[in-house]
Formats: sequence, structure tokens, C-alpha cells
Amino acid sequence: MADADVRVAEPSDAAEIARIQLTTWRTAYAEILPTEVLDNLDAAETEQQWQDAVSHGPVSVMVATESDWTVGFCAAGRTPEQEAAAADGTIPPDVRTTALISTLLVEPRWGRRGHGGRLLGVMAQRLAAGGATRGIAWIPEADEASLAFFHSVGWPPDGTVRTLDAGGRPVRELRLSGGLDLHFRQD
Repeated sequence: MADADVRVAEPSDAAEIARIQLTTWRTAYAEILPTEVLDNLDAAETEQQWQDAVSHGPVSVMVATESDWTVGFCAAGRTPEQEAAAADGTIPPDVRTTALISTLLVEPRWGRRGHGGRLLGVMAQRLAAGGATRGIAWIPEADEASLAFFHSVGWPPDGTVRTLDAGGRPVRELRLSGGLDLHFRQD
């Protein structure tokens, strides 16, 4: 493999981040999200949202590169209380040190090359350095590849689920949770 790296995203990365998000969603989520939702994703609007996130937060955004290509990205930050709450609404005692991995995507053609693991590993180190002790991620139940990836780092479902409305189609998501001292394993 050519040189692979992870670095903090810069505002100039917003177009590539948006491209990767749209390409990945249209490929990997074609069976999960309705066609009309995927068809109506606007590249310029998505780019502007990532430009704002990279420039102003509140999340940290990292990009994975291979040689001169940007191949994936990860966005994470402090977990809003409602995202960390148990199904009964109880707020966990560690909510202030829980981080939310809001997005972790690697463009499908660059998959299975370790980019996702590097992204999550570097982001976990960054979050831990900022005081976080654990992370959570919401993953569509039908996204078997992402569920298997997070399982490989010791982030199993924690029993909390939610159902989102994706253009009239319900999408059930599982909340995964785990420590930030990651150890990747092969199952």
C-alpha cells in the first residue's frame, strides 16, 4: 500500500469530504435509504455543511489519505445528553466524558485497507487527550459492515436503539459503545 495517513481536516478538504459522503451513502446505503433521499442529496449544500464543521466545529474532523488521495473521514465530538441517554431517558454518570463518533466513512473503493481503523484510532486518541473516556456511535442495524467494524474494536451494541424517519422509510439504528483505548481484532 502507498503512504497512508490520518490528519486533521482543513477547510480546503470540505469538497472531498462531501464527495466521499455522497459516494459512500449512494453505494453503501442504497438498500437502507430510499432512492429519492439519496437522489436529493445536494453536493454544494453538503460541502457547505462540512466547510462549516471543519471551520467552526463543534466536532473534530479527521481525514484519511493514501498518497495524494483523500479516502475517508471521521467526525466526532462531545456527546449531547439525549444521544447518551438510556432508553428510559436516564443520563449516564459519564455523559460529560462520552464522545460521539457522528460519522466514520471510507469511500468503498478504498475499503479493507485499514483506513477506517486508522481514522478511529487517531480520533480516539484525540478524544481521550481531551478528557473523553468512552465513545458511542449510532449505526443502522442493516449496515452489517459498520457493525462488524465497530465490533472488531470492542464496541458492541449497548442495548439502546432508535428509529429514524428517512424519507418515509424507518431506519433502525443501534447504539454502540466502547472504550477509547482501541484494540483491533479479527473475528
